[in-house]
Amino acid sequence: MIRYSLTCDNAHEFEGWFAASDDFDRQGESGFLTCPTCGSSAISKLLMAPSVSTARKKQEMQTLAMDTARKEALAKLKEAVDAIKANAEDVGTKFPEEARKIHYGEADARGIIGQATPTEAQELIDEGIEIAAIPVLPDDVN
Repeated sequence: MIRYSLTCDNAHEFEGWFAASDDFDRQGESGFLTCPTCGSSAISKLLMAPSVSTARKKQEMQTLAMDTARKEALAKLKEAVDAIKANAEDVGTKFPEEARKIHYGEADARGIIGQATPTEAQELIDEGIEIAAIPVLPDDVN
């Protein structure tokens, strides 16, 4: 893909992406190339510096891709956490006690969430009570 900086006869600047260098000419001649702002079909290329691939640019692209993947993963994780919270009763610090009651049939089976210390969590696991930690995510996860 080739990216050109373009302008119309009304001085609106925009970018265009083309599969090959002659695609710009073909699209311009056929009337498919128009200004997204005013609709003018009198489009010309602006001067551009060539895009040279460097190790730093490759690293920047990899970082951008990782940032995007990280944001997508965090958004999916937030969706899962929100679904868990929406379908569970928050029992707060009484989590270990309530988990035991449910496990031993002393309370109705239901989804619960709450807090437990690392020691309390390990004790529940040692008793054969299935638990899972829910991550605390920042508020700005989208």
